[in-house]
Amino acid sequence: MGKAVLIAGPTASGKSALALELAERCGGIIINTDSMQVYRDLSVITARPTSAEAALAPHRLYGHVDASVNFSAGAWVSDATNVLADARAQNRMPIFVGGSGLYFKSLTRGLSAVPPVPAGIREAVRERLERDGVEALHAELAMRDPVSAERLKPRDRTRIARALEVVEATGRTLPDWHRDGLPPLLPPGEFSALFLAPEREQLYARIDARFGAMLESGALEEVAALAARKLDPLLPAMKAHGVPALIRHLNGEIAREAAAEIGRADTRHYAKRQFTWFRHQLPEFVWVAPEAARGWLLDRVP
Repeated sequence: MGKAVLIAGPTASGKSALALELAERCGGIIINTDSMQVYRDLSVITARPTSAEAALAPHRLYGHVDASVNFSAGAWVSDATNVLADARAQNRMPIFVGGSGLYFKSLTRGLSAVPPVPAGIREAVRERLERDGVEALHAELAMRDPVSAERLKPRDRTRIARALEVVEATGRTLPDWHRDGLPPLLPPGEFSALFLAPEREQLYARIDARFGAMLESGALEEVAALAARKLDPLLPAMKAHGVPALIRHLNGEIAREAAAEIGRADTRHYAKRQFTWFRHQLPEFVWVAPEAARGWLLDRVP
């Protein structure tokens, strides 16, 4: 078995199709490296591979987490460790595909060793967030973890809550934990990595068209089922692109097309951030235009 192959890129750039073609050609195992496609409740709205596509090659870590779980990069690395071991035991090429920069960074650079936060502490911090407001928690964070408080925007509810949870649970700050990292799952030399880099306007047109196709394929019904569970709105699954706006539509706050346009805009903004993040954080990824990606892979994969 050769090196692992890492296929990253912005949303709607054609990563999944490329990974499937490669897996069929070399008998590889496709491993999800997208933080939203892990959720069982989010299939259509995250453009997860269809059952027909999944039947063509082994797919792992797709839809295996309930939306009520605050899934983390650390939890993903733990799951990916097991899948990678299975792929190697079967002498199959592991093909990691997705758009979550932190997952890829944890895969190739290692991850901070922050232990899991007990559910009781997480719930207590979230209750205080709702009761006292984000400003009060940011002020508390400034006293207990001034480095994180300075780095975070004062209204970043999710990250402020997370930083406080870690201090509450461990007595140490996030920056302290980040200094004690875990080794990478794939060290340098054990992988080939490409970043699909389509032309921006072409990509944005694909994003817009795909969101419309999602709505026609049951995305609204999927979000309605998720909303009916009355989960914590701070959970990652509840913040997937398109989900908050479609929930507002279901609640009668905005029209369907207004919700769709918010979803499209959020997704375009996310794609822009993906370009920036990979450029600055993971320079080892080779940027390849979609039309040249197949040739690039064939040159490197036996």
